[in-house]
Amino acid sequence: MRSLWTEQRKLEIWLKIEILACEAMAELGQIPAEDARTIRQHAAFEIDKVREIELRTHHDVIAFLENVATHVGPAARWIHQGLTSSDLLDTTLAFQMTQSADILLEDIRVLRSTLQTIAKKHRLTPMIGRSHGIHAEPITFGLKMALMFDEFGRAEERIQQAKERIRVGKISGAVGTHAHLDPAIEKFVCRHLNLQPAALSTQIIQRDRHADFLCALAVTASSIDRWATEFRHLQRTEVLEVEEYFDEGQKGSSAMPHKRNPITGERLSGLARVIRGNAMAAMENVALWHERDISHSSVERIILPDSCTLLDYMLVTLNQLVSGLQVYPENMQRNIELTRGLYASQSVLLLLTKKGLARKEAYEAVQRAAMRTWKESIPFQKSLLQEPLVSQNLSIEEVASTCSTNSHFAHIDEKFRTLGIH
Repeated sequence: MRSLWTEQRKLEIWLKIEILACEAMAELGQIPAEDARTIRQHAAFEIDKVREIELRTHHDVIAFLENVATHVGPAARWIHQGLTSSDLLDTTLAFQMTQSADILLEDIRVLRSTLQTIAKKHRLTPMIGRSHGIHAEPITFGLKMALMFDEFGRAEERIQQAKERIRVGKISGAVGTHAHLDPAIEKFVCRHLNLQPAALSTQIIQRDRHADFLCALAVTASSIDRWATEFRHLQRTEVLEVEEYFDEGQKGSSAMPHKRNPITGERLSGLARVIRGNAMAAMENVALWHERDISHSSVERIILPDSCTLLDYMLVTLNQLVSGLQVYPENMQRNIELTRGLYASQSVLLLLTKKGLARKEAYEAVQRAAMRTWKESIPFQKSLLQEPLVSQNLSIEEVASTCSTNSHFAHIDEKFRTLGIH
């Protein structure tokens, strides 16, 4: 990913665009074919010379063109014929973002493959589900990983869609009117770069496209943050249902030798904030003066390479985290049992309504039993049978059956099939 965003790579793409534009002009008979061949054979640049010239010109494209001309000779008069700087800059950005998106999409596919494997392995590993951080009803760890698999499927779709919206180049001149450039030149250059020509542009490609791309990256980073946070919560000492892999020789604290901290998840959560901030900057870039001002340029030199490189790193790191995740089913079972069966409260409520009780009446009876379990630490089944409305309507066997976890896992296979996890 980093190699796509180096200064060297940027200038290589600029050179490719200039050569293609000259070849398109030659095909149209606008410049001599021999000169186009000369440009193809001899066009080159030295990045140090370009930087040296830029110290004098204070203009990166002019510095680049001056250096290229020294290699080409007289035929260099055709280079940049009718083009404006943004024809190079924006078409290059589109090329770089498209290739970056391909790397990110592959990262997501690798991550989803890992998640699919873990989901299948723990398809029926029971754990407690939580809402508001409080025990709710049983789920399985495999179901949790299937949910993550599904979420990153949307991330894949989102980046693929954003890629298509950003895969747009322009070779249309100073204000996008093609005054000095046949639209066929734009089509030729874009076709050879696997880009779509802009339907209409000003001096630039409109920045809603770039903001859309950055927002897709930011949402994906937020999904990473969401799961990093989840694993951090599950690693808390009081919970300890999963844990980041802790390598031999690794240290958790300079002060406390016992510490095994979720540092990878914390790092991912922190980096997500950077990408979300960059997306905000991209949205600020949408509103420019008339056919273009330059206020977006300095911002993009930071946020585009940084965001693509960061998200690439985050996706690879998240895959390493989940691949090495230490899963503790015995702790999951221990935590299910912490509330002495309270997870069955809704099941009992529903059974009582099926027996003919009004919902309010049934709810309050089950709640009274639940509060006794909370306060007195007695098993929920025992507390239920002490509640007259429950004992009058349900047998001991019905209470025991209703308080099992079986009903909570009845549709897991169906959910896995829906997600394509086999």
